[in-house]
Amino acid sequence: MTRCYSAMMGKRQSAGKTGLPRQIVLSDARNDGALSRALARMPRGGALVFRHYHLAGPARLRRFRKLRAQAGARGHKVIGARLPQHWRCDGVYGTAREVAGKAGLRLATAHSLREIGMAVRARADAILLSPVFPTRSHPGGGVLGPVRFLLLARQSPLPVIALGGMTRARAARLPVHGWAAIDGMAAT
Repeated sequence: MTRCYSAMMGKRQSAGKTGLPRQIVLSDARNDGALSRALARMPRGGALVFRHYHLAGPARLRRFRKLRAQAGARGHKVIGARLPQHWRCDGVYGTAREVAGKAGLRLATAHSLREIGMAVRARADAILLSPVFPTRSHPGGGVLGPVRFLLLARQSPLPVIALGGMTRARAARLPVHGWAAIDGMAAT
């Protein structure tokens, strides 16, 4: 990549809502045991996207409260995925349809230019564009790869956060706002 492209992407991806996290860990049944470590190692100002779809009712609420306290103690935002509004999150994570009209920070998922456009129309604050690399979440699934990812990111008027097979080293090579991971955050 040329220097001017990287500089331009860095400026574009830094624009937007104040307080937008640059590192995000997404909760999952797979990484539950490593979440406390990941939250402790993340620089202040990161975020936890609480998903924990594998838990139901009271068990999910108990785990949410515990992780919310840990994240808050480290200065991280807590973003909810398909959570009741009264659980008190700093924002919402999901498809453009799921984040549209919601309060707080709105992080929309996207996998294509069409979905980026949907996130823009839904007034998302940022886009988690994925999958950049192969992931354990979707073994054998298609990936964007770094070149296609950057071509799509360049089209986005919103800050882009890389997701999918991300590690600290891979994130350092992508001139976008930030990165997110399920497994990669605790491993680095």
